[in-house]
Amino acid sequence: MPIVIDKPLGNAKLEMNEWVVRHRDALKGHSAEEMCQILTALKLASKVIFLELSRNGSFTLGTIREEPSIETFANNKVSDALRNRQVVAGFATSLSDDIVDCGAACHNKRYVAIVHALDGTSSGFNNIMANVSVGTVFSIYERVSPLGGPVTRADFLQAGKNIVAAGYFMYGTSTMCVMSVGAHMGVCGFTLDPSLGTYYLSHPNMHMPHDGKIYSIDGGKRRFFPNPINEYIDHCQEKGFSLRYIGSFIADAHRNLLKGGIFLYPPTYTDPKPSVSMIFQCVPLAFLTEAAGGKATDGFTSILDMVPEELFDRVPFICGSTAMVDHASSLLQKAGAASWGEHSKRPIRAHSVA
Repeated sequence: MPIVIDKPLGNAKLEMNEWVVRHRDALKGHSAEEMCQILTALKLASKVIFLELSRNGSFTLGTIREEPSIETFANNKVSDALRNRQVVAGFATSLSDDIVDCGAACHNKRYVAIVHALDGTSSGFNNIMANVSVGTVFSIYERVSPLGGPVTRADFLQAGKNIVAAGYFMYGTSTMCVMSVGAHMGVCGFTLDPSLGTYYLSHPNMHMPHDGKIYSIDGGKRRFFPNPINEYIDHCQEKGFSLRYIGSFIADAHRNLLKGGIFLYPPTYTDPKPSVSMIFQCVPLAFLTEAAGGKATDGFTSILDMVPEELFDRVPFICGSTAMVDHASSLLQKAGAASWGEHSKRPIRAHSVA
């Protein structure tokens, strides 16, 4: 007689691609097969980056790389994974001068990828050597150029609301991938089991609290902030909210996703160019935040409704729990766009990502 198993034995955990396949019907016409191929390439790159970061933090026990070198290393691994596995028609990274077309063999692929290979390694802060969490941020779009031909810049300069999937790999006390394929699917977290090299579902249905008691902002620049931002800081302090600012974009965003809170990156009067990139950082984080029930804005317009004009556009960024973002935005809107500066009217050009 055969042994009949009518229910799973133990607590089976889904691997990331298994999760995508099981939810293929919710992908709304998008290819689960191609999505899994892209995620497999990104997972491979993330595991190589994780191993290199581990060695980089071993100090005299291993080879220590300078920060620009580790960032370039990560960028090369992401580029190699996407190009060599032929999973996208093209891609753009924060260290590339322009978009990358993956060649004729990939011209029938439906998707393009935008990746910030190693967030949190800006020249001003040595987060890696301080053992602060850093991450890889990605977003996936369906191309608008004709299948069978090369990719165009229009494929990459789309509004964030057109994203098919987005997420980040965070390298910290554990290595995680937090990703979403839209609000209808929510946000899920997958934790890497280093012994197996597999990302397993560990945080299903992640939801950002509607309100919070944490605000994240570089308070050292307060005297240079626009007045409405200082008003909001006063409000947070009067309420006894906790200031938690790590200086690593992914780490701050991840904590607020779990606990509730707000992240603010405003312009300053001395430096009107915020150092957060629109398409490489803000848009994917905005997509995740809104899929988890939060909000993301530049103070006046939803980040996901904004259409970039160039790859390296920059924007002011306010992201987090809906009630907190609404309050901060109301102060800005009450003061008017002039309080934000002329750059509030359109993204700012710059070729540097923190």
